[in-house]
Amino acid sequence: MTIRTSVPVLDLSTARTDDGGFNPEFIDALRDAAHNVGFFQITGYGARDGQPAELLDTVAEFFKRPLDERLELDNRNSAQFRGYTRLGKEITQGRADSREQIDFGPEREALAEVPEGQSFMKLQGPNQWPTEFPELERVAMEWADLMSRVGRELLAGISVALGLEEDHFAEPFAGTPAWMGKLVHYVGGQVPEAGTQGVGAHADYGFVTMLLQDAVGGLEVQPYGQEEWITVEPLEGALVVNLGEMLEVATNGYLMATIHRVTAPPAGVDRYSVPFFWSPRLDAVIDPVELPAELAAEARGASDDPQNPMLCSYGANMLKGFLRAHPETAEKFYPELTTTSHAA
Repeated sequence: MTIRTSVPVLDLSTARTDDGGFNPEFIDALRDAAHNVGFFQITGYGARDGQPAELLDTVAEFFKRPLDERLELDNRNSAQFRGYTRLGKEITQGRADSREQIDFGPEREALAEVPEGQSFMKLQGPNQWPTEFPELERVAMEWADLMSRVGRELLAGISVALGLEEDHFAEPFAGTPAWMGKLVHYVGGQVPEAGTQGVGAHADYGFVTMLLQDAVGGLEVQPYGQEEWITVEPLEGALVVNLGEMLEVATNGYLMATIHRVTAPPAGVDRYSVPFFWSPRLDAVIDPVELPAELAAEARGASDDPQNPMLCSYGANMLKGFLRAHPETAEKFYPELTTTSHAA
């Protein structure tokens, strides 16, 4: 087995040929990155000049505003887990993370009635944005539009790399895709119980994650079967891409939801990042794909973790993650699903 020491960098502007089809060389590079590393960076994805810097600068400006303004957006008031998560109040692997953040998604009305057995449909609903700083909503939702287009293109390319039609996964995203974005501020030295954990080791639960990170760094990944961690060096304006559990389940582990973590910055240093999770409808159920024989032979099976089972229902997988990460909000809006309530 070859030990990987860096993540590949792909130029998305070279993905298509003049006739509109995918470039075979790009597809080969994408397949290698997705299967063997599970992480890569992309450039040439269509951002307008200055857009990534504007977004990161606006996020930084928001988190420098008074704490009272942020607490007006407290995610403990949102059944959708949207809005502001206080510093050290998101949990990964049972431990506090050294970050505060804003979670947002598609702006939709909450359902008046949730179908029985589909508690995850409560995740549809409105965002919480600061009224005194409207720039945050503007740049974040503009970025979400761009990332949605990039996510569709990447998923089409991944489908072709798997020997499928490029629209193979299109139907689960039709209508009301439940994408999710985060505006994240990592802070070092202010959450003693977190130690050096910016965010603990975990895998993402959706399809495709696209991360814009600043120059501070701290992201590390651990490819399947490899003990060594890879540092993902910041590349200005580039997106860091990784795959989620839905693709791991669908491909029986040919594609893996690669484990990753973030080390908190040193005390006095701020790190900002904007992850975006391109994800299907909440009610989507993802069936296994039929891989070509040569790829199926390299499938490694989906990860078997009794503490974190992977589910083929996207909404159920998403809600599972939220319940673990935000116990206070979970207890308030989903008491029937929380361990605390079951034990009471």
